[in-house]
Amino acid sequence: MMTAPITADPKTIGMLIMWAQRSLDTSGLTNASQEARWLLAHALGMKHHELASRRDQAVSGEGLACAESVVSRRMAREPLQYILGTQEFCGLDFHVNPAVLIPRPETELLVQEAVREGGVTEGAVLVDVGTGSGCVAVTLATILSGMRIFGLDCSGEALTVAKKNAERHGVSNKITWKEGDLLEPMRECDLVGAVDTIVSNPPYIAEEVWGGLQPEVRDFEPRGALVAGRRGTEFHERLLHDARLFLVPGGLLVMELGQGQAPLVRQAAEQIGDYTGIQTVKDEAGIERVMIARRAG
Repeated sequence: MMTAPITADPKTIGMLIMWAQRSLDTSGLTNASQEARWLLAHALGMKHHELASRRDQAVSGEGLACAESVVSRRMAREPLQYILGTQEFCGLDFHVNPAVLIPRPETELLVQEAVREGGVTEGAVLVDVGTGSGCVAVTLATILSGMRIFGLDCSGEALTVAKKNAERHGVSNKITWKEGDLLEPMRECDLVGAVDTIVSNPPYIAEEVWGGLQPEVRDFEPRGALVAGRRGTEFHERLLHDARLFLVPGGLLVMELGQGQAPLVRQAAEQIGDYTGIQTVKDEAGIERVMIARRAG
């Protein structure tokens, strides 16, 4: 979808705002007014609040070209976060690009429960499986002290983003990054039976749901970070199976769940065995969003 040309002259910030909002409106975006301002502030290198006070200021040709580019991208339903290059999570700004899943507010509950239930002690080992942007591992590293934190992902591109976010928040020395499938990278770390907490926001979308997702998700976010398989719980089941090898007795496994998945994942945990104290925590929408299980023994 192409943006409508800007024909008025001179081209001021105020006129640009009206054009951007009108263009986004035509593409069916529900928050066109706010998004137009975010995009233009980004394109013009200004603070959001400066747009209103500088409405009569003329826009340079370079600024105009940048504004047209970002508005066109959003009209094509590219996520706002990828265009702006950032997303807020737990009060921190994280760099994001199409190599990583955009952090969601629901995942903040994963962090809260890991801190609340984790029994954090000096020298404890925490592993974030499927770290993506690193939002969970980096946030935990800013909160917790004296812990060994590992961030694992099968995507080297995702780990590049995660490392950048760790540097951004000054916790690079607190996190070890490893590339590989689920917990496999931990086998070389001599930590079998020595991990205190495993946290994960694994892929949990069923394959049949993928085609019906919003275009922002389906067409732009990494499919491998979202789709688990036919049931949507395949990664949870693998984690429940493999985590037993690495967790200390009483060690914690904390996983994010999709809507309606709690009974299936609980059943899997009970069938696999070796877990106790299985519980779920609801998010603000009343959805069982996080499952907590302890390694028996």
